[in-house]
Amino acid sequence: MKLGELKPSEGATHSKKRVGRGHGSGLGRNAGRGDKGYHSRSGSKHRPWFEGGQMPLHRRVPKRGFSNYLFKKEFQLVNVSDLEKLDVDAVDANVLKENGLVKYAMRPIKVLGDGELTKKVNVTANAFSASAKEKIEKAGGSTTEQ
Repeated sequence: MKLGELKPSEGATHSKKRVGRGHGSGLGRNAGRGDKGYHSRSGSKHRPWFEGGQMPLHRRVPKRGFSNYLFKKEFQLVNVSDLEKLDVDAVDANVLKENGLVKYAMRPIKVLGDGELTKKVNVTANAFSASAKEKIEKAGGSTTEQ
């Protein structure tokens, strides 16, 4: 079998409807669009959210609560167990990025306390959880918040 010999299986394809080609075709006169109205004209589109002039759902539903998305701080998270795997004595944003633990060096980083730390590491980050700070200092390292 060659690539040029491939054909769809029997019954998988249908011939295209040829609309607007006379009464004998069964789709003459109005070409299956009905008489008059928006969708009988060219340029009509049916959008899934359009409700025919009725007040749209997103405006009918009452708005509640507060969204702080404009001023929200999103931290990149690093665990203490991740710091254990690094072979360095000082960790900052650039070191974490080079080792693939965070995606961006310029965005805020928070160190969390999941896992164990056995070696002395000096960590510089934007935020630390209480357990992470405790584990780093217990291992003999230091924490510096930017």
